[in-house]
Amino acid sequence: MTTIDPSYRRSFHRTLANALRETLRPPKQPAVRKRRMVVASPNTGLRSQYWIIGIVLALNVIGLAMILSAGSVVATYEGQNTWFYFQRQGIWFLLGLFAMLIISKIDYRRWGHQIKFLLGATFFLLFLVHVPGFGVNANGATRWVSLFGITFQPSELLKLTILIYTAKLLADRQSELSEPRTFNAPVIIFVAAALLVMKQPDLGTVIIVGALMVIVMFLGGLPVLRLAGLVTVGAAITLAVSMSADYRRARLLSFLHPDSDPLNTGYQTFQSLVGIASGGWMGVGPGASRAKWGFLPYAHTDFIYTVIAEEMGFVGAVTVLMLFIGLAVFGIRAALKCDDKFGSLLAVGISMWFLLQAFINVGTVIGVLPVTGIPLPFVSFGGTSLLVGMAAVGIILNIDRQGHNE
Repeated sequence: MTTIDPSYRRSFHRTLANALRETLRPPKQPAVRKRRMVVASPNTGLRSQYWIIGIVLALNVIGLAMILSAGSVVATYEGQNTWFYFQRQGIWFLLGLFAMLIISKIDYRRWGHQIKFLLGATFFLLFLVHVPGFGVNANGATRWVSLFGITFQPSELLKLTILIYTAKLLADRQSELSEPRTFNAPVIIFVAAALLVMKQPDLGTVIIVGALMVIVMFLGGLPVLRLAGLVTVGAAITLAVSMSADYRRARLLSFLHPDSDPLNTGYQTFQSLVGIASGGWMGVGPGASRAKWGFLPYAHTDFIYTVIAEEMGFVGAVTVLMLFIGLAVFGIRAALKCDDKFGSLLAVGISMWFLLQAFINVGTVIGVLPVTGIPLPFVSFGGTSLLVGMAAVGIILNIDRQGHNE
């Protein structure tokens, strides 16, 4: 009888067990690389909102400082307290800051739901400007309305209302973008508003509102050919209107030939360039501007950028432009994070409003655009412009917050 070595038996058993385990074991799956999920920190949204608030506050502080500098001279000539314009702008700033913080807590979609009421109120105020006893005339134009002792400029409210209306309309009719009524509706509203604004007259505001409406319509997906036709017709009408009034024609011809009449129609632009050149790289210092002493008209309003460039120099002037660019960038970021079409279009529209108006104002001041009378947002003296602009920033803040919460 043959005897099996115990060690061989154990080795055979291990080999058999290993073979069975390999046979019964499920086949190996190819290694799958796990995707790393990146979760946005809740602080990211707060940081962007802090940046928006910080930029707006910085522009307001610069504006108040320049209004104190240039406005004190104007107030002295008018027999007012030297702090008159600074105090008034400071009050409007506090009201605007309060409005911005409150509106930033309100769901931006509510403004779309209330657009009929907003449009109605805006058109009522625009009409009231032309009613004797309510309209207020200043510098040859009737652009303000006086209610309960408060002077208000309805055309500034029109900018925000048109943006809300156009964004809401296109968001609701995404499946009807090729329909003529989708294209015609905002155009009809704009034409009706433009007729009331031009009667003030205020061509600059009409240009701003029209440009913003076209930008939102383009981003909303309306046919490009129709928009191109609209822009062409609008440019032709603008040129015709510019040549229809003597003072507008003089401004346009002065822009085309700046040296033709430097002591009359070209005086304002000429003095603005002198002030900017005086500032150099670092400026002449706070309050040391010479242009504001009767040489430059409207130094505390439409031409306040000249005072900035003179007192703060090239560095300060560029800093202001970078602040506006930064504000637009953060506003567009808020639009990109928003999944709602209405919120996205509205955020872009408001951002482009501030950027476009700032560049038109600066272009006017440095002589590359005709004089239009458009203020520098958050910086120029003007309560209505500041209040409405701060309210619009509040809407952007809410859109940004909603985008991070979704």
